[in-house]
Amino acid sequence: MPRRTATMLASTLMLIALLCAGVFINVPYSEMSPGPTVNTLGDHDGEPVLQIDGRKTYPTSGHLNMTTVRVTSADYRMNLVEAVYGWLTRDNAVVPHDTVYPDGQTEEESTQENAEEFSQSQESAKVAALEALDIPVESWVIVSTVLKDSPAEGKLHAGDVIKAVDGTTVKEPEDVAELVTKHKPGEDVDFTIVPAEEQAAAEKEQREATKTEEVTIRTAKSDDAGEERAIVGISAGTDHTFPFTIDIKLADVGGPSAGLMFALGIYDKLTPGSLTGGSFVAGTGTIDDDGEVGPIGGVELKTVAARDKGAQYFMTPADNCEAAADDTPDGLTLVKVKTLDDALGALEDIRSGDTADLPTCTAK
Repeated sequence: MPRRTATMLASTLMLIALLCAGVFINVPYSEMSPGPTVNTLGDHDGEPVLQIDGRKTYPTSGHLNMTTVRVTSADYRMNLVEAVYGWLTRDNAVVPHDTVYPDGQTEEESTQENAEEFSQSQESAKVAALEALDIPVESWVIVSTVLKDSPAEGKLHAGDVIKAVDGTTVKEPEDVAELVTKHKPGEDVDFTIVPAEEQAAAEKEQREATKTEEVTIRTAKSDDAGEERAIVGISAGTDHTFPFTIDIKLADVGGPSAGLMFALGIYDKLTPGSLTGGSFVAGTGTIDDDGEVGPIGGVELKTVAARDKGAQYFMTPADNCEAAADDTPDGLTLVKVKTLDDALGALEDIRSGDTADLPTCTAK
């Protein structure tokens, strides 16, 4: 056999061997790719994404699309060949498995966490939109979760309204931790609460909840590293009563990143005229009750999804701007937003056609 032929054969066999080995070598990575986008002004699976009852709504046009990212499942084992291919593919991202599923998180745990974040983002989107429209929303501090085997287990329950701690009125979730940590571990702390059942009954009957209870809990020492502090084993959150019904119908979506686009969709449906002026606008970003827009993960993949769907403009959280601008899809304008008011102002420019001064994202 000629030497050149033998060399080529050996190289080919070596390449085949390496490819075969790569197929069987698992690597600790997951893949992220552009996911579906959904128009918050339109229908999904045959029903409106945003359903508002008890308040006048107005016709809308154009698109206000929320965007998503697909990720491989927690138990998916990527091989070396798939990882290399993913690294070379522009529209996908290969990331360490722990980035997507931290601390050995299972698929079920991830799904539950994403569902909770999605639910909270919907509530904050409603509050932010109504606040922007000067529509009052009643809010109160509640027990969000009670840790298993904590001092509060069996004494406080998710949904209980926290009126006061040690006689001091609670106005924000942060007030609860501040008041509890004034104690030393082992000391008693007194909660004034409205039980969850009483609050639910009051809301159903459209009356003020008046039945309160006093609950005393002995604090424990936090397991956190650092300075010793007292805890009772709960997390506090906020619940709301809205003056009319706003339902967001969107299954199989999780996480908090659709908050901004939901808020814009709600605002559009509750105001005359078209917020977009008929343009195709997509975007992403968390939102809190005050309308502050926060960063999200996978922004580069979401811009690709928006571009593929036909978006002209992409509402981009300010903290994600640099990453998004590093590889902006052709024909897509990245609009920089820090608040819901920023997004509303940008949409005013877009529908008027005066986009010269739009706050856009720029690469570093």
